[in-house]
Amino acid sequence: MITIWGRTNSVNVQKVLWCCDELVLPYARIDAGLQFGRNDEPAYLAMNPTGKIPTLIDDDFVLWESNSILRYLVRQYGESSPLYPVDARTSSRIDRWLDWSLSTLQPAERPVFWTLVRTPAVERDLAKLAGDFEAVTQHWRMLDTHLQARFFLEGDKFTLADIVIGAYAKRWFGLEGVERPPLPNLERWYSRIATRSGFKKYVDFPLT
Repeated sequence: MITIWGRTNSVNVQKVLWCCDELVLPYARIDAGLQFGRNDEPAYLAMNPTGKIPTLIDDDFVLWESNSILRYLVRQYGESSPLYPVDARTSSRIDRWLDWSLSTLQPAERPVFWTLVRTPAVERDLAKLAGDFEAVTQHWRMLDTHLQARFFLEGDKFTLADIVIGAYAKRWFGLEGVERPPLPNLERWYSRIATRSGFKKYVDFPLT
């Protein structure tokens, strides 16, 4: 039985839950992180020394880092799934987006999300927010260009790249109090992935 440690409003946990839905994988989930705590307890740190979420337990196998968990789930339980093909060139293109999401998109997105969603209005630094918002907007502009004439991020098949970037796209489109530029290709792609059951179950909620 698969067990996933992590709270449901974590974007990194949402990615893993969405993947489980795509693979029709049963699992148990245990709340951890922020208001739930537990991720700083010795028992948790013995599983995941980073103290972050999510952590996956599959029988006697323990794994942390959300994108590594995604790849493991498909390799272990979705051999014929198009989510992460075995072809080296295709999987490398998918890996590129998984890496980019953590190296580039998340660091740019995080300060905007925390300011607008998790910081009281009276404590917000609006001048800094303007610069942070412009920085993350440039990344979404790049994605809008990439998606021109594409159905999904990597061609005509839904993959792990769409799950990972889609979870962050919810944060982009779900933000209140900002004026987003028109990005028609990104918007069309987002409306397409937003119809998937895993997105509806685990991602499509007000930001908290």
